[in-house]
Amino acid sequence: MNNVINFLAGHWAEIVAVIVLAALAVIAGIKFFRLSAAEQKERIKEWLLYAVTSAETELGGGTGKLKLATVYDMFVKAFPVLKNFITVEAFSALVDEALEEMRAMLSNNRKINDIVSGTE
Repeated sequence: MNNVINFLAGHWAEIVAVIVLAALAVIAGIKFFRLSAAEQKERIKEWLLYAVTSAETELGGGTGKLKLATVYDMFVKAFPVLKNFITVEAFSALVDEALEEMRAMLSNNRKINDIVSGTE
């Protein structure tokens, strides 16, 4: 019994932090799954735009399969439950849509293009 009390006393800050993070994750999950399917898909698309832009910035052009793998890895970390409900083909199609949106954004905004291409 003393070992348990000593452990709790010595690690109370870490235990509280884990509990708070777990609670925040549960709250975020509940909020997300309460959204309509259309709103969920829109949120995922917005996140994918961020992810493909980050991958483009990090890996550059001509790295399609590597970018897809990087974005999928980011997706699994950000949405671990959703990976069980989306096929690779559907995910790839969503990534393609995000890439098209990113390309349009880059062609219309020189400042963003410079940031992503690393010329700024």
